[in-house]
Amino acid sequence: MTTFEVESSQGVAVLWLADEARRNAMGTSFFEELPGQVEALEADPDVRAVVIAARGPHFTVGLDLKGGLAQQLQGVLGGGLAAERERLYQLIRTWQRGFRALASCSKPVIAAVHGACIGGGLDLVSACDIRYASADARFSLRETRIAIVADLGSLQRLGRIIGQGHLREMAFTGRDVGAEEALRMGLVNEVLPDVEAVLSRARETAGAIAANSPLTVRGVKRVLDEMDRASIDRGLDHVALWNTAFLPSEDLMEAFSAFLQKRPAAFRGK
Repeated sequence: MTTFEVESSQGVAVLWLADEARRNAMGTSFFEELPGQVEALEADPDVRAVVIAARGPHFTVGLDLKGGLAQQLQGVLGGGLAAERERLYQLIRTWQRGFRALASCSKPVIAAVHGACIGGGLDLVSACDIRYASADARFSLRETRIAIVADLGSLQRLGRIIGQGHLREMAFTGRDVGAEEALRMGLVNEVLPDVEAVLSRARETAGAIAANSPLTVRGVKRVLDEMDRASIDRGLDHVALWNTAFLPSEDLMEAFSAFLQKRPAAFRGK
């Protein structure tokens, strides 16, 4: 299975989400491979800007709740003692690692989004510097609908992009946001007609960045990021601790069952 592909030309690298058959669902291989992919791009002196794009009809449908990821979660949700809670905390921090690497990459990262960008997909694009979307793109911070407090970065990073009002509405409701609404709230910089146009626009912007002094571009990004770095780091650790304590619940098991049975969940707050 191929999770990522990389193409580089004239200072611009395109990091492709390449698991088209599974609609780029984020499973164990995604979280294992993403940090290394970002580190390789960071270390490559010929890469001055990065575009993240996706093969297939969707950017990503988010976390893989049918495969190994769900099995990993179930393996640490059953126990209530400190050892089990510590394993859950470390698992969450491990899943955060790739998005943290992306956000702290010294080279500007541009997301070219089309189709669905759900759950973990929003965590991914919120860690990018610039976002473009095709007209068919839709975004959803959907974790609340499956009884999970989003813990991979959206709650920490999106507020400074779209403001607290929009973030809280998306997080509390889990509803879908279309491309034009995403543009109005500032989630994306521009909406393009189709996937080819959005990728072309992302490449164009990345090329313009790559033509500038790389030292200066890195400096601009570092200065901009420094204002929020400490608060984001604290927030990521806090949500990992929160979910370590409160993620195991009857509502979460009900969410998994409803997902697999393709029915609405009936939450009881337990």
